[in-house]
Amino acid sequence: MTAHVSHPAIIKRLKRAHGHLTSVIEMLAAERPCVELAQQLQAVESAINSAKKALIHEHIGDCLAHGDGDDTAAEFKAIAKYL
Repeated sequence: MTAHVSHPAIIKRLKRAHGHLTSVIEMLAAERPCVELAQQLQAVESAINSAKKALIHEHIGDCLAHGDGDDTAAEFKAIAKYL
């Protein structure tokens, strides 16, 4: 697999999600209010979903631009299940 152009941005998003998740764990240990925890968990979920969509969309674009027949269709089907 070759790195896609979006990989550095995806790494940045996942690091942000990691930071939010670390905050949630610390907040749970500190018995912070559930509303604050839910807000941080939403941020984690949003960052991960955003990273996943960027990865999949770019991969699909590359498959369609550089693919060759049956392999492209199989690759598209394999990754599309994660949308």
